[in-house]
Amino acid sequence: MNSASRRHGWWLAAAVLLPALAALPFFLPFHRQDFMIFLLLDVMLVVSYRLVTLSGEWSLIHMVLMGCGGYASALLSKRADLLVWLSIPLAALLTAAVALLLSFPLLRMRGFYFLIGSYAAGEAVRLAWKYFVYPFGGPKGLKLIPPLELQLPFLEQPLSFVEPIPFYLLLLVVTCVSLLLLYRLEHSRIGLTLHMVHWQPSLAEAVGVNSWRYRTLAFACGAFFAGLAGALFVHYLGSINPNQFAIGEMLYILVWVIIGGTRTFAGPVIGVVVLSVLNEIFRQYDEWRPAIYGLILLLSMRFLPDGLESLPGRLRGLWRRRVAAAQG
Repeated sequence: MNSASRRHGWWLAAAVLLPALAALPFFLPFHRQDFMIFLLLDVMLVVSYRLVTLSGEWSLIHMVLMGCGGYASALLSKRADLLVWLSIPLAALLTAAVALLLSFPLLRMRGFYFLIGSYAAGEAVRLAWKYFVYPFGGPKGLKLIPPLELQLPFLEQPLSFVEPIPFYLLLLVVTCVSLLLLYRLEHSRIGLTLHMVHWQPSLAEAVGVNSWRYRTLAFACGAFFAGLAGALFVHYLGSINPNQFAIGEMLYILVWVIIGGTRTFAGPVIGVVVLSVLNEIFRQYDEWRPAIYGLILLLSMRFLPDGLESLPGRLRGLWRRRVAAAQG
């Protein structure tokens, strides 16, 4: 299949899938609507994390960067009385600025050292939220965060996004736009350069590519979308606290990306959707869920080292071998 046919196939799939996703919450109970909202936020989070991994770096700070966006938007709207529609994009920009500041010490490291350094930086930020009662609210965090509302000139009452269905539809639009931007970025010259920085760093430096600058760009862009997800998250819940962004939550992102696969753009999306659905199915066995996740991770690394995204190719290869054997 050539690239044009593949592109047409993706557009056809989107034309079928998006209306179905838009109609889905109308047929779901309340708690399933909540699940769909958090699933969209997780999709935005893992795809933005994939952008960081394109440069070859795996960090443990991405969940904290989501928290930076959440805290920034909460403070701007609650303490500074800024309109929520302004606080959300500003919070995403502030998160990218935080990532730029952290990139100076962190991105001087590579590999394992970057992984540990990102964890230390993330814990330092998270503990600051926990121990500074003002302005972050301390361990209890912030409550009564203003919800999303939109005042239109032809409506007497503002359009509220407090209920799950309106918020889900808004989030679906934001997520689709974010995924489109991230996809275009990955397939642009910048994305191709990030691949070269990852796989051929010496060659990239030899042809004049500033590896640190491109790694910083990926880190900041990934942080922007993580901050955007965090800002939307807190305005839906109406509260935020440091424990929501602990290292345990970050490990879920790693598992989603590893099991889904990192070779294609769709890999992390497949991982987060499949594992989130399984997580919802096994919710009643809460104490067994870490063991179930661990078992899935071990089986995936043993039988699908390239992730779930490689499963269709493996099945096609198995079918061709069987057909060839039958004809042999």
